Amino acid sequence: MESISAFDMIKVGIGPSSSHTMGPWLAANRFIGLLRDGGNLPRVETLRIHLFGSLAKTGRGHGTDLAVLMGLTGLDFTTVDTSTLMDRFDQQKASDTLLLAGLYPVPFRYSHDLLFHADPPAGGHANTLQFTATTRDGHTISETYYSVGGGFVVTASERNGSPSSRIRTPHPCHTGKELADTCQRLGLRVSDLTIINEQAWRSRSGIDNQARLLWKEMTDCLYRGCHASGLLPGGLNVKRRASEINQRLLEGHPYRNKTEWMERLRDQPRDFATINKWITCFALAVNEENASFGRVVTAPTNGAAGVIPAVLMYAWCFLDGVDQETVIRFILTAGEIGTLFKKNATISAAMGGCQAEIGVSSAMAAAALTDCRGGSADQVIQAAEIAMEHHLGLTCDPIGGLVQIPCIERNTMGAIKAITASTLALESDPSEAKVSLDAVIRSMWETARDMSSRYKETSEGGLAAHVPVSVPEC
Repeated sequence: MESISAFDMIKVGIGPSSSHTMGPWLAANRFIGLLRDGGNLPRVETLRIHLFGSLAKTGRGHGTDLAVLMGLTGLDFTTVDTSTLMDRFDQQKASDTLLLAGLYPVPFRYSHDLLFHADPPAGGHANTLQFTATTRDGHTISETYYSVGGGFVVTASERNGSPSSRIRTPHPCHTGKELADTCQRLGLRVSDLTIINEQAWRSRSGIDNQARLLWKEMTDCLYRGCHASGLLPGGLNVKRRASEINQRLLEGHPYRNKTEWMERLRDQPRDFATINKWITCFALAVNEENASFGRVVTAPTNGAAGVIPAVLMYAWCFLDGVDQETVIRFILTAGEIGTLFKKNATISAAMGGCQAEIGVSSAMAAAALTDCRGGSADQVIQAAEIAMEHHLGLTCDPIGGLVQIPCIERNTMGAIKAITASTLALESDPSEAKVSLDAVIRSMWETARDMSSRYKETSEGGLAAHVPVSVPEC
């Protein structure tokens, strides 16, 4: 089984969806690379894009159309000024030309050359997209990509796997039991073992630097989300709430920038009611940014991007002894636990419902918090199990095809469940546990396969079918 880096599970992304926005954007970037590598980029005469399955059913609400067009123009979602995206998109839809890689003009009409197909192709993934280009000398270049969740994108050949190209870590752990047994055998914390294995991809200093970068991106996003007001885009007229909560809680405590804001947060009262309000505020802030095509940290998906930052920020503000080293270990542990779900089940709502997003992120956060609070490897894994167990069967039913209702509030629930799961694990003897993490992951995957497609990010069931909206998405 392929080893996966913790930093593949937690990475810089762009809202509102890792599978419907990030994945298609990366697929478009990859197709540009395919054209360039074949020397065909300057010779493209026509271009057509096909979106299938869930990408078609909720693609407009999730920004899939925006993503593929921005990706084809060569923009990088980790660096682009996100405030300019909607204007760029509107200009592109009104234009009859697409500038491939930002350099080569190709005739392109949005309504004619970007096609939505509700059913996936035979044998395809729920999130399938296809690019087809013809050149002036009559050649056709076509590639099909699958957006498999969390910003991961594969072609048909990659989907089948190639063992010879896989990285093998010093201590491969593909199940919860393997992780626990290895930590016990080596006398290591989960974060210790993850640091050792991560050095198969990058140096120790590289590991620390990447974790610090992710923490900076998280706090930047939290700060923006806690200071932005108004309505979210998309037509549902959902009001941002994080900024008002932040303002009420910090009334009379002035600050001028993010650094001073975080200092004020650490000075806040530590009673349960206040802490609970802040956790709610943190999760809302991130996912309100996500819903606005903002830059977020995908962890492990965008729909669940608020859980891990909310729990980590809770630890930073309200637990004693939390420093930069704690933050690094938190991120690494969370990422390592996420790989177990990626390898043995799914992190895609289009494949498994929201249990695969909020459930997995809550399990990751619970495990990370437990490691940082001194929990043993067995307690870390038990915390992940408890968090996931109480998300089993959670459906994905976004109203209007937008990552807003119920997605934003679900992040607050996932964060609270993660903290509760960590507390339960730390106050328990894991040897007495009746349910293992591996059993929960198997149950989650079985539930995902049994779940009707109506509850897998298609907006055809659940709340999406019973709350009337004027957004003509699905």
